[in-house]
Amino acid sequence: MNDLVRQHTALSESDLEWLHLLVSEWQLLSDLSFADLVLWVPTLDGTRYVSVAQMRPNTGPTSYQDDMVGHLVPRGRRPLLDAALDEGRIVREGDPEWREEVPVRVESIPVRRDGRVLGVIARNTNLLTVRTPSRLELTYLQSASDLAQMIAAGAFPFPGQQVDMDASPRAGDGLIRLDADGVVQYASPNALSAYHRLGLAADLVGQHLGQITAELAPSRGPVDEALVKLASGYAPRETEVEGNGGVIQLRAIPLKPKGARIGSLVLLRDVTELRRRERELITKDATIREIHHRVKNNLQTVAALLRLQARRMDSVRGREALNEAVRRVGSIAIVHETLSQNLDERVEFDEIADRVLAMVAEISPGKVDCRRSGRCGILDAEVATPLSMVLTEVLQNALEHAFAPGEHGTVEVSAVRSGPRSAERLLITVQDDGRGLPEGFDPKTAGNLGLQIIRTLVEGELGGTFDMKPAAGRGTRAVLDIPVRSQK
Repeated sequence: MNDLVRQHTALSESDLEWLHLLVSEWQLLSDLSFADLVLWVPTLDGTRYVSVAQMRPNTGPTSYQDDMVGHLVPRGRRPLLDAALDEGRIVREGDPEWREEVPVRVESIPVRRDGRVLGVIARNTNLLTVRTPSRLELTYLQSASDLAQMIAAGAFPFPGQQVDMDASPRAGDGLIRLDADGVVQYASPNALSAYHRLGLAADLVGQHLGQITAELAPSRGPVDEALVKLASGYAPRETEVEGNGGVIQLRAIPLKPKGARIGSLVLLRDVTELRRRERELITKDATIREIHHRVKNNLQTVAALLRLQARRMDSVRGREALNEAVRRVGSIAIVHETLSQNLDERVEFDEIADRVLAMVAEISPGKVDCRRSGRCGILDAEVATPLSMVLTEVLQNALEHAFAPGEHGTVEVSAVRSGPRSAERLLITVQDDGRGLPEGFDPKTAGNLGLQIIRTLVEGELGGTFDMKPAAGRGTRAVLDIPVRSQK
């Protein structure tokens, strides 16, 4: 719609926003009218109309099989559009049109904003299945007529009341028609069922909806008065009411076809099961987060016990081995701590990489500057946990073997993600400027425990590759190349 309006018309951005607001609401008008709606806007030179939006009803057969958006028609070909635009009134004159052997009643509703007619809604009703209307259908049609008059007067849609068409109740979900005092004139079967879910034992017709709703909802002091007004339809509002184990979503629409409020339309939907499932998901998320938090605490307890044991050992090699185990356990604990703060099983791995870098840097025998560049991005937990252990081992290996005690140096971790999302890869490079690899060293056959852990995790769990080679100039370059499938 934006492109069509800007290309063909002279409407301002504020006018375009009004049309967007109208289109967000007009599914209701289409359903209540049992009719297709097409929004026509005059072109810049005033010689043609361009159709910028279209809506089909959920409550009846369509009268347009084809998509009308983008069509241009010259002024004069459709007299009802001309009359509605020029005279600023709803035009219903004329005999039904025949389209593919289907009779269609055509009406034109001017779209007014701040006293100006921006365009015209063509309301097209398929008359092939016309029969004696029921009480529900009559209420629908009367409500549609009131809304159409409000659109023609510039009183609908309501400014600042953008509606989520997917989340807001629709006419078929449940409809109640109120008079000016808030008394129910008509309630659809779905609406009556929803109120029975709240605990209503009687009929709704003749009852004051606001008072009945407040009585069915749990008492919450001053909120009750606001609920009475809202359910009485005095202002355009939306809320949820919970009682007797049921939850219904209410949306009130004041009807002012001639400027004064003659009543209200209340749309409602029974969302009891939806809210129950949402609560179950919230409980499940909270349980998963609590599990990650407890796993993190247990791992930190294990690390503390290993650290205590290391301090009591006389063997230097045994103490070093336990300290390495402490760091390995700590890297896993960092991942679980991060997961305990998220709502899903995904983590921002750059934060984990920085914490692993700081943890491992504490063991450096020299004065080593550790830094990170690039971005790892968001990773699934099943990737982040083994990757954190691999990164710990690679950094630990670099800091232990690349520099002599007291020696200055640098270790840099760089990350690059590349490739399409379906086959995205993460390339992590750990490079130092230390003493380099010993002669004849082969990372694929080396018996070092840390390298064995790296090879097992990278090739077995992550499905990637690992290599170590001399860096250009001086030092060692370790390269991790693994597939990832998460969002950046």
